[in-house]
Amino acid sequence: MPVLLYPLARSARLQAHRRFPPYVYRRILDPHVVRVQKIRAWAALVASSLILVVYGTETDLWEAQQQLMLRIAGTPWLLLLTAPAVILVLFRLAPPSARPDMRSNLRPAVRSALQYIAAFTAAPLLFAVVAFVGESLESYWFAPFITFVPLALVLWMVFFVLFASATLVRTVFGTSEVHAALPALLTGVLVWELAAVNLVIAGMPPGPPFIQVCALIGGPASVSAVAWWEIDRLRTRHGVTLRG
Repeated sequence: MPVLLYPLARSARLQAHRRFPPYVYRRILDPHVVRVQKIRAWAALVASSLILVVYGTETDLWEAQQQLMLRIAGTPWLLLLTAPAVILVLFRLAPPSARPDMRSNLRPAVRSALQYIAAFTAAPLLFAVVAFVGESLESYWFAPFITFVPLALVLWMVFFVLFASATLVRTVFGTSEVHAALPALLTGVLVWELAAVNLVIAGMPPGPPFIQVCALIGGPASVSAVAWWEIDRLRTRHGVTLRG
């Protein structure tokens, strides 16, 4: 099996870059903003780990793993539901003369998002089918041969999604072509939605009440602050306004 992983990964990477070319999805990246984003991400990771180590129980560690999987599985769907509302607001803010270009640039972003979500959804569905078939035929000697090809297809799809994510998640599906500030806006909204979903499913983080509130609000608030700073720098450094 390890011998087959490399050709599967190489083929999936080639197809992911062919389907979603990294150079096509342009985004204005401010090096100062990128540096602050990395610092914020590492600080959030350290703070979350410290809270789990000091106040967490074995159940809290298990819930943290569940929340991570929930973010991975739910983020594309939340983005698919959130993006239309944010884009509609931008369309309302933009002058009528800018809307035709925004509308034409929106189509490739929507197409990329739908294709990515289709691949993202197909991977677990294929795995469930392979597991069901393997369990149904486990008493037969030829079962491994029948499930081998579908399992290889599942691995290929997982690699494809991972390599596509490296391009599409960083550029938020190329939505910067619609408006340069749209990726930052989507990030600022999406992080609060994920926090609300985590609160409903897992409840408050462990620790004293003050630590719980800081852990619950600090993450999305800091992400929103960095996103708003990015929008402000787009305005002051590149002349990008929400109404432009």
